[in-house]
Amino acid sequence: MTTFHAVVWMDHSQAHVLMFDKEHVEAQRVKARSHHTPKHGHVGADKDFFKQVADALAGVTEVLLTGPANAKIEFRDFCKHNAHAVDKAIVDVVSSDHPTDAQLVAMARQYFLKYDQTAADPTQR
Repeated sequence: MTTFHAVVWMDHSQAHVLMFDKEHVEAQRVKARSHHTPKHGHVGADKDFFKQVADALAGVTEVLLTGPANAKIEFRDFCKHNAHAVDKAIVDVVSSDHPTDAQLVAMARQYFLKYDQTAADPTQR
């Protein structure tokens, strides 16, 4: 399925990649291989995990990243250096709790509706 938009909910253990158009949703889950938590409770960036998520987003032109912790920001930073096409597609990073896939798609559709309406007018960004 060729899609234009995607929303990715992620933490350090998994990512829910939801690509969608007006009528269809394609979901993919990517799991991190390592769940090791260092002494101070911070899980480091898993480059293999981030690469798999970036590969899942191949061809998507607008991506909204969301999730409860820092993984979404670390993924964005990973993309800046390692997945330039995905980096260019990331339009925003938003914090969220643990919504269902249906709630994620509804949130992303509402977000992209507003984003697409203001994208032509830089004063609205």
